[in-house]
Amino acid sequence: MKERIKLSQISKEHVDVLMQTENYIKNSWIPARLMELIKFRVSQINGCAYCLDMHFKEAIHHGESDKRLYSLSAWRECPYYSEKERVALDFAESLTLASENEISDEQFKNLNALYTVQEIADLTMLISQINLWNRYMKVLRTTPGNYKVEQAS
Repeated sequence: MKERIKLSQISKEHVDVLMQTENYIKNSWIPARLMELIKFRVSQINGCAYCLDMHFKEAIHHGESDKRLYSLSAWRECPYYSEKERVALDFAESLTLASENEISDEQFKNLNALYTVQEIADLTMLISQINLWNRYMKVLRTTPGNYKVEQAS
């Protein structure tokens, strides 16, 4: 596939808005490993090859294991995800597929039991932001495979 648009062709002001949100998330309470798990899982759902390449490499860089990444699409069946990760992944899947799923009262109760209101807001922003990036990369058709760790920083 041929790249359609380079990110560098988009106005600095436009990209700055995206990066302000990205920087807020990066500097939030969310641990890098959880952040990358969520970004990788959402990118799996959305089928974004560039983001899968990026977030696989970033996750490994932050200490994630190959096993947890290659089995992430079946996380419900695997014993090696914590309860907090499970609740966050469930939330990420539901929010990513919002047209098919509602955030149920039970799901919110599970979130609220493990995360503060601010943490839920930050998780919502993280999930929304990676969904946004997945859509950008699909439009731009950025070529996967060449991402270098911390290149996006």
